[in-house]
Amino acid sequence: MHLVHTALLALAALPAALSFTPWISLRVGEVYSTTTGNDAIVDEWTFGQYQDYDTALGVLQNHWNTWITESDIAAIAAAGLNHIRIPIGYWAFELPYLQSAVEWASNYGLYVIVDLHGAPGSQNGYDNSGHRMPYPTWQSNQTNIQRTDDVIKTIASMFAGQENVVPVIAPLNEPAGYIGSSMMDPLQQYYLDSYGNIRYPYGTSQQSNTVEMIHDAFQPLSYWNGWETPPNFQGVMMDTHIYQVFSDADVAMTEQQHISAACQMQSTLSNFDLWLAVGEWSPAITDCATYLNGRGVGARYDGTYPGSTYIGSCSGWTGSGSTFSTAYKTFLRQFWEAQVISYETADGWLMWTWKTESADEWSYQAGLTYGWIPQNPTNLEYPTICG
Repeated sequence: MHLVHTALLALAALPAALSFTPWISLRVGEVYSTTTGNDAIVDEWTFGQYQDYDTALGVLQNHWNTWITESDIAAIAAAGLNHIRIPIGYWAFELPYLQSAVEWASNYGLYVIVDLHGAPGSQNGYDNSGHRMPYPTWQSNQTNIQRTDDVIKTIASMFAGQENVVPVIAPLNEPAGYIGSSMMDPLQQYYLDSYGNIRYPYGTSQQSNTVEMIHDAFQPLSYWNGWETPPNFQGVMMDTHIYQVFSDADVAMTEQQHISAACQMQSTLSNFDLWLAVGEWSPAITDCATYLNGRGVGARYDGTYPGSTYIGSCSGWTGSGSTFSTAYKTFLRQFWEAQVISYETADGWLMWTWKTESADEWSYQAGLTYGWIPQNPTNLEYPTICG
């Protein structure tokens, strides 16, 4: 298979490109309240539900036209990265913006991972699925699953024979496997069906060279041992996401503990029986970014998240990189390098995310600007940080 083009698989996710997430683009997030005064608007679903159609469409079209442009793709290529991951919702994949991004990527020698970020009924209840809700419903309705199958069939058909530009399709982002068998049973069948849809997009026995990239559904990698492995399956990659900000224990760690935790991932990542990518991670160590936990939801770090305990003030930990202390930027560089070193024991990594509007600790672009990410991702200042 031709997926792993180099020993270093450096990738960048394009945030909120065709699947809107309010914490990444606050301009659109603030429209939630400024145009409607309605605090019930918390995601893309309610954005369209609770306001005038033309208003919602105009804002979203402006976002799609301006948030990620060809200049971003050129900058990603110039930064020495070789893949981009494009998150899309089931409602948006046929818009022309996806095709434009793929064309730009081809022009700059980049490869594209098309990632279905939102499915009907929501696969996780997160706002990044397009529909925030207390409990996901994708898995409990066969119509939802069939609609998602149809979307993947269409995406696979759109890019059939274009593995030189779109070598990977990810059929579902972050399904909530932690709710148990009610999710895992239909999800596993869906992954099998997606394998057929992605690997056999021509309606015949002819097999494509496109890789199916499946998320671990928040299960330990050991759960998936033997799943869709050769010789019965070819061209399958596992996607695991590693963050250190989404629990009270995570945000309470010291800077050195964060680095150590990243370094300790190497043994887990280096002994898996499928291709493995750390498909999302970040140098952020707090959940202080505005709306990160959802619009109207606070942060664990400063105790404003329901049930959390105050660790410290969010001041200085998020916002513009121009306001970050020298010590903080040095740590961000060290933590970024520790994670790159560790995640390259797998087959590649995608940092979330390329750009944000007001949370530079999450931004690859800002890291390049302010120096905690090197202009060439192989130029490490702390190559022995993990020992």
